[in-house]
Amino acid sequence: MTAQPWPVADASVLAPVPEHEDLRKVLRDLLAAHADHEAVRRAADGPDGYSTELWTLLNDEMNVGSLAVPEARGGLGFGLGELAVVLEEAGRALLPEPLLTSAVLGVAAVLAAPVGDVPDRIVRDVIGGRLVATVAIRHRVAGDLSVSESDGWLSVTGTIDRVLLGATADVVVVRGGVVGGESIYLVDLRGEVAERTPLEVLDLTRRQARVQVSGAPAYLVAGPEQADAVCARLATLARVALAAEQVGMIEAMLDLLRTYAGQRHQFGRPLASFQVIKHRLADILVDLERARSAARYAAAAFDQDPATAVLPSAVAGAICTDAVIRVAHECVQLHGGIGFTWEHPAHYYLRRALGDEAVFGSAAAHRALVADLLGL
Repeated sequence: MTAQPWPVADASVLAPVPEHEDLRKVLRDLLAAHADHEAVRRAADGPDGYSTELWTLLNDEMNVGSLAVPEARGGLGFGLGELAVVLEEAGRALLPEPLLTSAVLGVAAVLAAPVGDVPDRIVRDVIGGRLVATVAIRHRVAGDLSVSESDGWLSVTGTIDRVLLGATADVVVVRGGVVGGESIYLVDLRGEVAERTPLEVLDLTRRQARVQVSGAPAYLVAGPEQADAVCARLATLARVALAAEQVGMIEAMLDLLRTYAGQRHQFGRPLASFQVIKHRLADILVDLERARSAARYAAAAFDQDPATAVLPSAVAGAICTDAVIRVAHECVQLHGGIGFTWEHPAHYYLRRALGDEAVFGSAAAHRALVADLLGL
């Protein structure tokens, strides 16, 4: 692999932006009212795995799906920097709603198709959150999916495994076809064309399913010549978006621990008064600042040029994945026995951190990508 230079971005991207902070405040207030931990637990345990009411509110009031969509395609014309603010707050609240899968990756995938190849109504409904999209192109599935054409219409038959939100998603973006000539398709899962089998997973807030489709309507997103580039761009976007979520998670866990350490007493003193606790909380703050800097720089690099953002996205993936798992373990340990209960927020954060590592890649995998990109 050819070594890639580190993209130069304006250092001011790491400074607070007043408009971003205004967006953060509005979203944090909304989630405080609709998505406290008990609400998240109820939604994750519900039939859809998330709150359809909150999902509608996020799209109608906050325009999460259209925030980073170009105005020419019906969006608001902002970038990943603004969307990262939403993702940080989503990670902070541990939202089970399909922000990452649909509003970020799903929207980016349908927009990768040339105008007109995917029906406008589907594109508009995915952007507006009326259709939930998911993406299942992490692994090549050419041997598991067959694509047929009849009278100009495409259909897909086969099995797609470990699909995020596969039990409820309306459409899924997959890679299929003959080996060496795989294309990317958007597959419509509505109707009787899909058999969905929920899978047992570690993270209760990100459900997965095995989806078997038979003659499901499909639309070409990218042919064999463009498929690798589209997959690479989506992978870069996934690393940056997940890093933003993980920053929010780390910040939330630090807040939980500061509150608990100030309220909990041992030997007649608050836990926060013990030097060892102070040092461990300080270490978490260092993790947070490193993760935040890496994630925000990666988002700025992506907005500048997605093609040159692969390296900072991999760096952010390595730093943030390492940090969120370490902090999640600390959050459980420092809460003592209560942190080990399944119902406690600390346990949910740990499950999310480990679940994301399994789905999106470990810190070691991200570091290996960094080494490849640097020619090491």
